[in-house]
Amino acid sequence: MRKFKFFKLSNFLNISIFGILFFIIFSFTKIFFTPIIFEIPKDWPQPVYDFKKNPLTEEGFQLGRNLFYDPILSRDNTISCASCHLQQTGFTHVDHDLSHGIDGKIGARNSMTLMNLAWAKTFMWDGGINNLDVQYIHPITSEVEMDETLENVVAKLQNSEKYRKLFKEAFGTEKITGQLTLKAISQFVVNLTSSNSKYDKVMRREEAFNAMEASGYELFKTNCASCHKEPLFTNGKYENNGLLVDTTLNDVGRMRISQNKLDLYKFKVPTLRNIQFTFPYMHDGRFKNLNEVILHYNSTINKSESLSKELQKPMNFSDNERTELVAFLKTLTDKEFLYNPRFGFPRNN
Repeated sequence: MRKFKFFKLSNFLNISIFGILFFIIFSFTKIFFTPIIFEIPKDWPQPVYDFKKNPLTEEGFQLGRNLFYDPILSRDNTISCASCHLQQTGFTHVDHDLSHGIDGKIGARNSMTLMNLAWAKTFMWDGGINNLDVQYIHPITSEVEMDETLENVVAKLQNSEKYRKLFKEAFGTEKITGQLTLKAISQFVVNLTSSNSKYDKVMRREEAFNAMEASGYELFKTNCASCHKEPLFTNGKYENNGLLVDTTLNDVGRMRISQNKLDLYKFKVPTLRNIQFTFPYMHDGRFKNLNEVILHYNSTINKSESLSKELQKPMNFSDNERTELVAFLKTLTDKEFLYNPRFGFPRNN
């Protein structure tokens, strides 16, 4: 009888100790590592971002989210990433053609949208950066954007009780580094997936295009899809789309990076997702609305040696066809993405 009681007590103690250890490990995991499973939309290609080098966690995402919206990244604490990348406009700006930065300085290009970057191999209009985890160094150090150094950013973050806590939760250390700062921003940005527009619902057979949208889709597939390839609506390449050169900016595009004359006036093909709200359009923001864009492809293409082969002939859309094409482009609007509170300003901090 005593042996039986002793045996039961030992089992109880063993179970209790195991339970305590499990609780400790579980709690530790919850504090420092809450994995995020990156979901790939059906029929989309595999992402190119290397998640093994920067595993996604909820804590890392929230740290990156705070950094994205915090002007602490700029020299005088006035400019944040969100200053030029507003959620409701597809994470770009719409109030001026060229980006504005610190001290009211004006940049040379329109800001690009931030969405579906897990599938992007290069970044910036000229592809000057080929790694998302270091892309943010450019705006941070640019004298017309944030005009700060990464070293100063790290020092400011290290002096912040809030950020020491957030880095501890995200990476298990209060020792803040430039590398961890950049990786945290990536954890937020790489999660900005837009894949639930009306177009997507039609592809999933949940909805149907109306007659005008359907006609516009056929026009799109015939005239636009070679560069704006579905489902990302970009081929990730660089093209000269026949814009007259702005003699004030004199932007040579991709050639600035490649030093190849064949890349003269080539710029990265932007995604058309959420295009309804990402005006103004083109690398210099010269077009204010979609009708202006389509009219350019109809009649104002400037011929040059590097002009895209797809644009050697004008498209010659009729008035009705332009209306139909715009109707289709509006089906690429993903309001769930544009108004998802998870991607908005972190009001709890």
